[in-house]
Amino acid sequence: MDQLPLEGMPRRLYTCTPSRLNNWLDCPRRYRFTYMDRPSPQKGLPWAHNSVGASVHNALAAWWREPYERRTPVTAGTLVTGKWIGEGFRDAEQSMTWRDRAREMVSGYVASLDPSDEPVGVERTVATRTSVMALSGRIDRLDRRGEELVVVDYKTGRRPLTADDARSSLALAVYAVASSRVMHRPCHKVELHHLPTGSIVEWEHTDESLARHLGRAEEIATEASAADEHYKAWAGVRVKGADRNPPRVPEAIDALFPPRTGPLCSWCDFRRHCPDGQAASGDRQPWDGLAD
Repeated sequence: MDQLPLEGMPRRLYTCTPSRLNNWLDCPRRYRFTYMDRPSPQKGLPWAHNSVGASVHNALAAWWREPYERRTPVTAGTLVTGKWIGEGFRDAEQSMTWRDRAREMVSGYVASLDPSDEPVGVERTVATRTSVMALSGRIDRLDRRGEELVVVDYKTGRRPLTADDARSSLALAVYAVASSRVMHRPCHKVELHHLPTGSIVEWEHTDESLARHLGRAEEIATEASAADEHYKAWAGVRVKGADRNPPRVPEAIDALFPPRTGPLCSWCDFRRHCPDGQAASGDRQPWDGLAD
């Protein structure tokens, strides 16, 4: 029989990031592989498009940390070269081609910036709590525009973005809430800066729309937390009775983390461990996420 919490005892908060919440929303099975199974199943090969994204993000963060007089497009290009991640590409030639593209992307982007306009934070961690969760995450850039804060997120994917991408982003909305609470300034605007096209899409939230996103985050946290607790209870029993309990996750626990299959299964890091995902979509090469 499950033990009921003692009356008056505070409920343990679910500790999470927006990535963890979105992981649960996208596919509970992938969530289990990522956060619950220990040891975690082995991932597939690195993705080249992730290497491009990480290299660009690292270079931009380093650019803002340079002295003012060194915040130039040339410095930005140099930083891309120095921080380049060459994993997931078909060969060295493809890696170098994309390194040069990334240099052009970043150099062109920073040429549009005012290097003297210091951000409030770069790769800044913000956090907030509700009655359900303790949420934290790292923002690419946090700007001050007048009396308001603005959450800026860099994107390097091949798909052009729309204002709806900014409006519907759970991560950006909860970052806005957390930034406002940490910095004690209003924060309603969120922006996606798409470096491949040089476009910026934005959304101005209201207090009500931010509250709706935060409420949605709490709903996801409640679902994930309940599944986590059942898994931890099973894992604790398994450890105590290791000789009597097989290491395989039983069906009752596995059912709490069902797969959500679709085209994105082709891009899952844990694809090799998921027959449902393999049946749902075909294999991808590590460099297939790169633009033509």
